Amino acid sequence: MTNAHTHAGDFDALLVLSFGGPEGNEEVVPFLENVTRGRGIPRERLKVVGEHYFHFDGVSPLNRLNREIIANVEQELAARGIDLPVYFGNRNWHPFGTEAVDQLAADGKRHVLVFATSAWGGYSACRQYNEDIAGLRDYAAEQGYEEITFTKLRQFFDHPKFIAEVAAGLRESLSAVPQQLRAHTRVVFTAHSIPTAHDGVGGAEGDKHLYSRQIAEAARLVASAAGVLEYDVVWNSRSGSPHTPWLEPDVVDHAKALHEQGQTQALVVCPLGFISDHMEVIWDLDVELKRAVEQMGMHFERSRTAGPSTAFSSMLVDLIQELRAGQEPAGLGEVTVSGCTVNGQPCAEGCCDIWSLRKAQGA
Repeated sequence: MTNAHTHAGDFDALLVLSFGGPEGNEEVVPFLENVTRGRGIPRERLKVVGEHYFHFDGVSPLNRLNREIIANVEQELAARGIDLPVYFGNRNWHPFGTEAVDQLAADGKRHVLVFATSAWGGYSACRQYNEDIAGLRDYAAEQGYEEITFTKLRQFFDHPKFIAEVAAGLRESLSAVPQQLRAHTRVVFTAHSIPTAHDGVGGAEGDKHLYSRQIAEAARLVASAAGVLEYDVVWNSRSGSPHTPWLEPDVVDHAKALHEQGQTQALVVCPLGFISDHMEVIWDLDVELKRAVEQMGMHFERSRTAGPSTAFSSMLVDLIQELRAGQEPAGLGEVTVSGCTVNGQPCAEGCCDIWSLRKAQGA
């Protein structure tokens, strides 16, 4: 490795782009208003929806965890001699992506890499970030800034370092199960549920259900790496109308079904769909699921997420260097990995086209 710092190709900055979260009780409802904008949800209803945030004094862990990832990435970039300053922006709360654009423009940055904090394809996990990026580009133009280009790094659900780190966390949780219960332990992988109709439009033509297939493939890879022969793939954190079909089974419902079958004495849950301990992990799994499992008399373990690890930051910098060198994506799986995209363009024609879906449904 040379001691001389080099720019990452023609790129002069990295933007970590995420969902955002409140950092105090007074921020919860305004944050949720941003998340649900256009749906006409009354403010009083949002106070009820925000119960899990208020349980933690209105503080989502997401901003803190993203800042931790950024600090780790900055260290990894420095260790590899790569001169690439890192910026942070969110969709729904401070620091907003537009605030990051203001700073990028003030600092004279013109060719920005974007790391969206999701490993997956699908509308919410991928296409919506493309729309965010297109909006940031439009915002820069509206402000009269010199043109800024945004190149979004590819998905990484089957990257060897991601799989290895999730598998390491799963092995740790399995080892924490009391010896006498291990023969009756069940492993379940869980990810954020989405409407089945949205999953159905995820992927290029003839290659649909991209999100759920990527989750299933990553679960297979992690289980193999961790030495787990039998497991289930389930979902958590569904919301919206109960009449709208979402991906199932729900993780709590599945735990109840396992209990009723009478064979499971310990449940080990791997939050595969989340790169960090989001609210959907620390509330939906660590509070609601744990409470339900322990009330049924089963032992509960939840494996750690990969995001805070040095392996994860090393993977992220690998993605940057892979792009610079024009290398083939490093991956272990057999399901489509969408590549890098520029200025918010979708990765494939028709992929995650929610608008066509709504039109077809008469919405």
